[in-house]
Amino acid sequence: MNGFGAPEVVATGLRFPEGPVPMADGSVLLVEIARGTLTRVTVDGELSVVAELGGGPNGLAIGPDGAAYVCNNGGFEWVEAGGLLFPGHAANADACGSIQRVDLTTGAVTTLYDSFENERLKGPNDIVFDADGGFWFTDHGQVRDTGRDHGAIYHAAADGSKISRQRADMMGPNGIGLCPDCKTLYVSETMTARVWAMDIVSPGELGPPLPWAPGRFVGTPPAFRLLDSMAIEESGRICVGTMVEGGITIFDPDGGGSEFVPLPDLGVTNIAFGGADRRDAYITASTTGTLYRVRWPRPGLIVN
Repeated sequence: MNGFGAPEVVATGLRFPEGPVPMADGSVLLVEIARGTLTRVTVDGELSVVAELGGGPNGLAIGPDGAAYVCNNGGFEWVEAGGLLFPGHAANADACGSIQRVDLTTGAVTTLYDSFENERLKGPNDIVFDADGGFWFTDHGQVRDTGRDHGAIYHAAADGSKISRQRADMMGPNGIGLCPDCKTLYVSETMTARVWAMDIVSPGELGPPLPWAPGRFVGTPPAFRLLDSMAIEESGRICVGTMVEGGITIFDPDGGGSEFVPLPDLGVTNIAFGGADRRDAYITASTTGTLYRVRWPRPGLIVN
């Protein structure tokens, strides 16, 4: 696969895994959306529950205090078909998303944010910390019988003291990542299958959007694929989990096209880089409940 290693199964039996985070001891933390847990996968593929989160834990990052920070979308209805697991409409009639903090020593869970200016968060999805100790996150929204929510991009302080909405009225923002110099924020939209770049003008603040667009257009796949969460290579390439045609789509940040790494799952949702050389790509294949490891030809970016 053009320098990419064959996918190796690390663990199976997961209930729609997302948000992989490789740890220093060789284990991988991730969330199981359908099980409502923060879960640890050992180097031998054994699973253990770190914390019961409820709802729909969707995105995960380790903060500067060593705690785990989770985007919780509030929960989905689930459909099983042909041995595969798929998320459906929101499980709740009312918005109930949140940002949670988990003490990895005790497993204690704290809700940091559940609203902005008295408006409930709808479906927090993915998260990335910046170099100043705050974090960016996407609110993907939810689909209910009454219609689809608008999505948004937020920035928040890790101590629960401040949250700001930096983009509103987006079409399902999902993956979020920072370029190597932390001056550009990348966001993928699922249903439009677009990757956008947005200038960060000061800590926690985006520059104004372009007319009719939330940012600069980076790219879209050449075939019908839906885009999920992302990780950034040290080179600056943007690696996005891809659904329908399952795999990883790798975008040139300058808009110079894309590369595709296929994987045996319809719903590849996320990727994270680990290992001593940051070339072990841990990839969540969610509809089959599998965590894969793929040797990558290039190292991933060190995350904040």
